[in-house]
Amino acid sequence: MTDPESTRPRAPITEAAVLQWLEETAESVRSGAVSADELIALLGELRRASAACADASDWALLAAREEGASLRQIAPVFGKGYVRAPAARLEKLHRQALDSAQWLEILRARANA
Repeated sequence: MTDPESTRPRAPITEAAVLQWLEETAESVRSGAVSADELIALLGELRRASAACADASDWALLAAREEGASLRQIAPVFGKGYVRAPAARLEKLHRQALDSAQWLEILRARANA
């Protein structure tokens, strides 16, 4: 029998990996190995990656609802168990896309633009 934990999708990056990378990068900055211009370029990369993670989070929210997850089940990942946060996000998303497949199409179109 297959362990469901081993087959479930995982985020492409983890908090631990980001923290490790941040520690290493901070050391490089302290040692003078990274210039201000390089940090500005890095800032741009991080901002784009952050937006991509937010888009992926929105897709997962839509997909979870489509698979039958209730707002009460979803709420804890938004913090403090408030149902209003995911409900408000879903309402905003539904102004743009009816479902996760349509949201993915929007993301593809943005990437190709």
